[in-house]
Amino acid sequence: MVAPLETPAGRVPKAAGFNCPSCGAAIALHAQGWAVSVVCGACGAQLDATDDNLKVLQYGERVTATPRIPLGTRGTWKGAPWEVIGFQVVTISVEGTDFSWTEYVCFNPYRGFLYLSEYEGHWNVIEKLRRRPEREVGGVRPSVELNGTTFKHFQTATACTTAALGEFPWELRMGDHVVGRDFVAPPYILSAEASGNEVTWSLGTYTPPEVIQKAFGLPTPLMQPSGVFANQPNPHADLPTRVFGRFGIAVVALVAMLVLNVTLAGNRTVFERAFTVTRAEEAQAAVTEPFELDGRTSSVAIDLESDLDNDWIFFVLSLINESTGETREITRQLSYYHGADSDGSWTEGAKRESMRIASVPAGRYFLRVQTEGGEPGKTAASYTLRVRRDAPHYLFYGLAIVALLLPAVMAVLPSASFESRRWAESDHAPTASGESDDDE
Repeated sequence: MVAPLETPAGRVPKAAGFNCPSCGAAIALHAQGWAVSVVCGACGAQLDATDDNLKVLQYGERVTATPRIPLGTRGTWKGAPWEVIGFQVVTISVEGTDFSWTEYVCFNPYRGFLYLSEYEGHWNVIEKLRRRPEREVGGVRPSVELNGTTFKHFQTATACTTAALGEFPWELRMGDHVVGRDFVAPPYILSAEASGNEVTWSLGTYTPPEVIQKAFGLPTPLMQPSGVFANQPNPHADLPTRVFGRFGIAVVALVAMLVLNVTLAGNRTVFERAFTVTRAEEAQAAVTEPFELDGRTSSVAIDLESDLDNDWIFFVLSLINESTGETREITRQLSYYHGADSDGSWTEGAKRESMRIASVPAGRYFLRVQTEGGEPGKTAASYTLRVRRDAPHYLFYGLAIVALLLPAVMAVLPSASFESRRWAESDHAPTASGESDDDE
């Protein structure tokens, strides 16, 4: 960027008039003294703007590309007036496919030059930097640091000027090539353009098209963005943070409720007895002694512990109110097997199980236990039956956390999808196996 001049800002000097030495068409220089080259809009000739006679640098053809912001348009950016004086089309080739974007040169004689770029509706406002980034890190995924912000490498490509109109603060020739490296830290893009031994750094800021339209007073809306651009801000970036923040609050509340539930639960053992099952009959039944369930209506836990060894038992447990005959029935199978094979030792099943019956009123109860099953050759099995009153329950809290976790996980998907689409256009696109060197 050109250093500011000690002149009142706010008015733009009138353009100086010349004629194209190639075709004779009138040419107005808006940045005389600052512009290095100018492209004739009538014949496409590239001219030396520093020469009094506008010496021809390169003959060209009439440019058919139409700028979205016409040359000569004046606008205001950050409180300063700017005039669009130059327009070029830049093209890169990636795996045999050409991609083109447009760039605009804006001029203010008291502030220098400002640049705009546009690709499929994505706009950036660009300023040339007077210094290099503080730090560069190489490797598979290079990065640079500027003003404390880390920019990740996005793409390296050779860019070529394929069309141009107006004035430029460098010697522009059609077909000129520069090697560009882009690093991103949305909404910013840091670019290095190398031509010969010279490297120029610039910083672009992603800007919505409606902001550009308003800044330059364009009568019709600009094209809406298509796809995801390199430094386009992720509109879903803060969604996971917000959702996980609420998820954390909910989990803390659930844990507090669980601790309170465990603390207040009596969890008193009201009955315990060992039984032996013989396999003389296919089905057997046992009735326990009565036991008292006092206090408020609450849960009852029934624990079964067995000595099964490569064996199984099927239980039908009936909790019966001695006074009313009301019956609550649950069934469960205990099985435990173990052994070894070519993969090593293994086990299957469990020797113990806990069951829970909710909302059991106070009263005097007993259990009827029916058992059946077992492996051939097994003559007997033992088990212990334990009944606990007002047992704490954990299933609700587990299900609640799962229910809360689902929207939290879903909140990550839009942001992750957006980032995936961004990096799919980079030099670090995910591989076919789904792996990527991107750590976004």
